[in-house]
Amino acid sequence: MSLTLNQFLFLVITIAVVVAITYLVMLMIQLKKTAKEGERTLFEINALVKRLQDTGEKINGKIDDMGEIVKATKQSASGLAEISTFLVMRIIRPSRRYWYLFPLIRLGWRVIKKKKEAKNGR
Repeated sequence: MSLTLNQFLFLVITIAVVVAITYLVMLMIQLKKTAKEGERTLFEINALVKRLQDTGEKINGKIDDMGEIVKATKQSASGLAEISTFLVMRIIRPSRRYWYLFPLIRLGWRVIKKKKEAKNGR
């Protein structure tokens, strides 16, 4: 049995349509899976954004507290600077002319200590 040209063309067109429809059905199935996955991802992103906003609010609260801590630290540093300046200007600089006496005082103290120990030991 031989096919006529019309029958052959109809058979080729039918096969092409079946292949195209099969491809479109597979494409639609894949698009549906992708849409479900995209929707799930959007829900996860929404939850992450909410958590991020909560974290941002907590961080902003901590930053406000840190401003007070930084202010107190500046005051402490300023006080320490004033104390160190006072020590240098009023105590250390004026006493530097007597520094050569410190080893002599130490030596004298050791001698006195040894004499006391010698007295107590006899």
